Amino acid sequence: MALQSIDYYFWVLSDWAYFGGPRLASIGKRHGLNINYFPIKMPYVYSKTGGILLSQRSKQRQDYRLAELRRWQVKLGMPINESPKYGTTNEDLASGLIIAAKHDNQPVEGISHDILKAAWVDELDIASPEVLLDLAGRSLNGPVRLLELAGSPAIQEEFRRYSDAAIERGVFGSPFYLFEDEMFWGQDRLDFLEDAVVASKMRTLSKA
Repeated sequence: MALQSIDYYFWVLSDWAYFGGPRLASIGKRHGLNINYFPIKMPYVYSKTGGILLSQRSKQRQDYRLAELRRWQVKLGMPINESPKYGTTNEDLASGLIIAAKHDNQPVEGISHDILKAAWVDELDIASPEVLLDLAGRSLNGPVRLLELAGSPAIQEEFRRYSDAAIERGVFGSPFYLFEDEMFWGQDRLDFLEDAVVASKMRTLSKA
């Protein structure tokens, strides 16, 4: 029987995806699930779904976001820079690197988290090929080859297709998780996602 899967749509410049990534990976390991990683271009998705970029939100919304970042930083024990130096850099090559690694049948959990951590903790520019090459070397085989593929027209077109597919499936934020017929938006919904996974396993066992 094929493993069940969670389809994971995320922006590589998403603070909340940074917070949620390790816990999502743990859910996958605990329950024997595949995690399908789909990096998307969030400004484009926002433009089609009514989202508002952080810089364009009201002061009240921006202030509340900072309060939440501080709460989750303490709760999870994960450091974060509230205003990272390269928080608005170009994400295309970094997203392409994840997709290229997928095509090469390599696990992408590590590189995905390392990219998010580079942006939100380490003050590194994930648009830089040098930065990405160093990150890729930590968890991927053939980092030079993969980085070359990452910027290719075919991989970048696939990145664009992921964003369009996300919109068609109802995605409007990052991180976003789809499991069976349910959608979950935000890393603060991971408990609900795991509840759905457990319920699905129970249904399967009851039919056995």
